[in-house]
Amino acid sequence: MASVKNCNLPDDLYYNVENNVWVRKEGDGTVTIGMTAYACALAGEVVAYTPKKVGRSVELNKSAATIESGKWVGPVKTPVSGEVAAINDAVTANPKSINADPYGNGWLGKVKPSNWDGGGGLLGTAAAAFGLVMAAILLTATPIAWWFGVRAVYRRIDPRGQANR
Repeated sequence: MASVKNCNLPDDLYYNVENNVWVRKEGDGTVTIGMTAYACALAGEVVAYTPKKVGRSVELNKSAATIESGKWVGPVKTPVSGEVAAINDAVTANPKSINADPYGNGWLGKVKPSNWDGGGGLLGTAAAAFGLVMAAILLTATPIAWWFGVRAVYRRIDPRGQANR
């Protein structure tokens, strides 16, 4: 299992890194959707969850639910197009369960995908998600943090390959 900043990415799920959501294919043809542990850590404690109603259509990368936390209010974007098949009533009653168990009891909804193959191309495995998240973290690092990181490397090894002390 990959881990980013102490946030796990279970190997049995697919991830849409751009939207910080995960998907699990179910045997009945639906997919279960939830927020990644990394998204939960960024958002902080979730205090409200407002899902789309069962039977509503959802489009790829459009809102399937709205999440409210102490830091953020915004959409949870669905990584597949389709029809909302179920919502997690337990999460509606207790939104904090999203943070407590994002890959288990904190799932947000189930969607019957209209085209799994089309949406599935945007999804990656835990290993791929780990690489993309780490690249995004490195790219968004401040220039000062980057500069100090580079200086630390150059301080340890000079151009001749000898360790500096």
